[in-house]
Amino acid sequence: MKKLLLLLALLGLAGPFYAFAQATKKDQAAAKEVELLERQRFEAQVKKDYAVLERVFADDLVYTHSNGKQNNKQEYLQSIRDGKSQYDKIEVEALNVRAYQDGHTAVVNGTITITLPNKPDGTPNLAHLKYVVVQIKDPKKGWQVVLWQSQKQPDAKS
Repeated sequence: MKKLLLLLALLGLAGPFYAFAQATKKDQAAAKEVELLERQRFEAQVKKDYAVLERVFADDLVYTHSNGKQNNKQEYLQSIRDGKSQYDKIEVEALNVRAYQDGHTAVVNGTITITLPNKPDGTPNLAHLKYVVVQIKDPKKGWQVVLWQSQKQPDAKS
């Protein structure tokens, strides 16, 4: 009888560990998915692929540029259309994704170098940024960026 009670107690303790392991697997899978989507989003910004950008940015997006200017989704997409936000290349230097809530929320932070159109004198125009992104998994629309915030980093020469 004591052995049976001990076995039942051990099984009762194993349940939460099993649930935690399952959630961790879901979070890990979500993190991998979000990392791929981050890279695809950067590519879409360079290529001005508005179909992708419309899908990956949530309707309630808050996009804070490195200069402090803030846009909603419509304003940000219009800034790309108008040429105010131009990207010749976006190179990912570091990317870290942490998923939460059983794979339904992701926080991304990283470092990128953006190649912008050349300066008037013809010299390269680069922006080194650290950034934070929050993505939420919408049941109908999939992963969507709800928050972007970036900060300029000094040039390596500085």
